[in-house]
Amino acid sequence: MTTSISIRGIAIRLGVAALIALAANTAIALAARQFDDGGIGAGLVPAQYLSLTLIGIVLGAVGWTVVSRYAPRALRVVVPVVLVLTWIPDVLLLNSGATAGNVVGLMLMHVVVAIAVVAAFRGGTRRQEEASSPL
Repeated sequence: MTTSISIRGIAIRLGVAALIALAANTAIALAARQFDDGGIGAGLVPAQYLSLTLIGIVLGAVGWTVVSRYAPRALRVVVPVVLVLTWIPDVLLLNSGATAGNVVGLMLMHVVVAIAVVAAFRGGTRRQEEASSPL
């Protein structure tokens, strides 16, 4: 007996994850702009962070789906490693005139996207693992 998430279920999970991430990233961007006095404000403009949040949710969902299908136990390592790798461009913005407030804000936005994807898809993966378990 196998349990899988329907297309409708995936769409609902993606939608909820996106709404939560978009709202949280908007709040983070507004706060980060307050700490970005004199900086370049990279990624703190709604057109930038809203579109990139959606792209992050979709890419995260695809990545989660692929890894959970072939190596579900690896997610415990892959998710934090990928999150840290996404911070590299943020830190490099310091060389372009971004302030620490700007960079920390962007890093927190990446954390929000990762949490949203994990929260949205974690339950489905767990059910699939249990369904394939002989016990």
